[in-house]
Amino acid sequence: MTPFPWLPRRRLRAPLDPDLLQRRARLPAPAPFAAAPAARQRLVVLDLETSGLDLHRDQVLSIGAVAIEDGAVDFAQQFEATLRRDGQREPGASVLIHGLAPSALAAGVAPADGLLAFMEFLGDSPLLAFHAGFDRHMLARALKDSLDLRLAHPFLDVAELAPLLCPEAGLERGALDDWVARFGLQVQQRHHASADALVTGELALILFHRARRQGLDDLAGLADACARRRRRQQAPSF
Repeated sequence: MTPFPWLPRRRLRAPLDPDLLQRRARLPAPAPFAAAPAARQRLVVLDLETSGLDLHRDQVLSIGAVAIEDGAVDFAQQFEATLRRDGQREPGASVLIHGLAPSALAAGVAPADGLLAFMEFLGDSPLLAFHAGFDRHMLARALKDSLDLRLAHPFLDVAELAPLLCPEAGLERGALDDWVARFGLQVQQRHHASADALVTGELALILFHRARRQGLDDLAGLADACARRRRRQQAPSF
């Protein structure tokens, strides 16, 4: 998610057509984390590729997602979309990381259509992501800009969950690549939204198994444990 300086500034959202308004109105209300094992709740693992890391100026370029259901990654439930972004200048070296050249972005789906299709795929399911705070902010801003829609789905951060459940790994601030290497996972194509979502889902399943062994098989409890750990880390030391 390195900068794409050749992208134009965000434009004001155009009025939504009646079909998009009707589809938006049919979206279900989000479900909270259940006080139940992960195997009893559908979860959606999300990864975004963006034009950079600026939370206020950069844009979502592509969305990749996969569902976890019945305690396993459901390969029949996958989502991928590249959003149409019209570049005006030649791309920089960041294309070598994402592979999202101006031609690919210009051929993408309209942002409102792509984002609404993702929300329909998501349904009422909670979300998982690696470094979820960034994805949550970028997705929320994109939904507001393109659909005038507020994101209210709960997120569980796999980057927080991993060191909580595997402190012996010594990866307190480990990147996704670090955890992929730790558990010997295979990534089809790094910095590709769908492939990163899939490997994040596989990592999450390993962590859920660890959680069961530690008596933390409750999604709501896992979210609370991550929040307590975050507060301890942010508390001032004297």
